[in-house]
Amino acid sequence: MSNPAVDFLAGLAAGGPVLELAMGTGRVAVPLAARGLRVEGVEGSPELVAKMRARPGGADIPVVLGDISDVAVRGRFPLVYVVFNTLFTIVDAERQAACFRNVARVLAPGGAFVIEAFVPDAAGFERDAQHPQVRAAAADEAPFRPHHHDRAAQPFVRQWPDFAAAGVRPQPSGMRYLWPEQIDRLAARAGMRFEARYADWHRRPFGAASTDHVSVYRA
Repeated sequence: MSNPAVDFLAGLAAGGPVLELAMGTGRVAVPLAARGLRVEGVEGSPELVAKMRARPGGADIPVVLGDISDVAVRGRFPLVYVVFNTLFTIVDAERQAACFRNVARVLAPGGAFVIEAFVPDAAGFERDAQHPQVRAAAADEAPFRPHHHDRAAQPFVRQWPDFAAAGVRPQPSGMRYLWPEQIDRLAARAGMRFEARYADWHRRPFGAASTDHVSVYRA
């Protein structure tokens, strides 16, 4: 079965090797490696790496455990990519910039850096922050979803505490979103040039109504 993300990335791989930032469970890396490309990765969660290792072909993919801002790998790659909005999980502005600088360090001359991310909806974040949600409330449980949004600094923090009979269990998560033009500037400051932006992996045109983007930068 065709995988549009894998098709898109394989077309830019130039024979490899390929580096994925935040490889996770290998949803992209494993099928990309099955195309005959050497795929390497950086991942911060040993648990997710273990899940990838359990997939057919996943045990053969080299992974460096660490922060994607550091990109602690050796060598040069014709293709580096980060998908599933993972760039935004770096919640510090300087660490986001460091990620771009380190990607530029390992990109081969003319190599491509591909980013998949959503287009921010700041108004939606504000609505969520002003109106916390209660989902699937029951007699002995009330999952409460407060949010915090800082429009100026652009972090968006969700707290997922579950209020149950056994007590309160906090489950925080956060991101620092970037507008596409801000991503362009980070890439330019790291020495990469903008090449193309699409609305999705099918290369549909990106426009004002697009909710997501796939952007390509070159060393």
